[in-house]
Amino acid sequence: MDKQKLEQEINVIHERICSALGDPKRILILYLLAEQGHCVNEICEALDLPQSTVSRHLRVLRERGLVLTERQGTSIHYSLADERIIAALDLMRGILASQWEAQADLAQSLNLFE
Repeated sequence: MDKQKLEQEINVIHERICSALGDPKRILILYLLAEQGHCVNEICEALDLPQSTVSRHLRVLRERGLVLTERQGTSIHYSLADERIIAALDLMRGILASQWEAQADLAQSLNLFE
C-alpha cells in the first residue's frame, strides 16, 4: 500500500471512527447495543444517563455510521451498524489487559529484589 493512500485512510478512520469513540459513554452505548437494540429511554435507564446526553451521543454514533435507526411507532430503535466495532473494541481491551499484566509482572519482580 502506498504511503499517501494509507495516510488518507488513517485520516478517515480518525475522523469517522476514532472521534466517535472519543467519549467512554459512547463506547458503553455500543456495548449495550451489541447485546440487543434499544430505544433512547432504555439506554438512559441502563446507563443512568439523562435523555439529552444519550441523544447527543447517539447522534454522533449515527452520523459516523456506527449505529442504525429504525422507527417503531413513536420511538426510534437503535442498533449496531456493524458488529465488528465490538470486535475492534475487544481487541483494544485485550491489548490494555496485556499491558496491565506486564506492568504487574514487572512490579512483582521488582518487589522480589527488595
